[in-house]
Amino acid sequence: MKTTETFYRNYIDCLNSANLEQLSDFIHDKLTYNGKETTLKEYKENRLVERKAIPDLYYDIGLLVTDENTIASRLNFNCTPVKEFMGIIPNGNRAIFSENVFYKVQQGKINSVWSLVDIDAIREQITS
Repeated sequence: MKTTETFYRNYIDCLNSANLEQLSDFIHDKLTYNGKETTLKEYKENRLVERKAIPDLYYDIGLLVTDENTIASRLNFNCTPVKEFMGIIPNGNRAIFSENVFYKVQQGKINSVWSLVDIDAIREQITS
């Protein structure tokens, strides 16, 4: 297995175990998220908010392509939001959706993330 692939799988394991303190092993102190500058602290806080909104959140790697400094992944989710999620108030229904996400790695840690989620598909499932 490639080093970058192993790194990414370990990162996803970290997210799935909700061991957010370990995120500093994978994420730079400063990074960009969808073109916006952010910090590791804010990144951790956002993952915590997601975890509180979706207690059964599980990142399932559906597709993964890596090279030395780039990661492309399609993450699949099958979960039940219990609190507001992505600006959507849930009704208790499950949501099945995917995230297409691209990462740049610099000096052994992620420094850029580009994420695309079909929010309308989630809204349809958890508000109807």
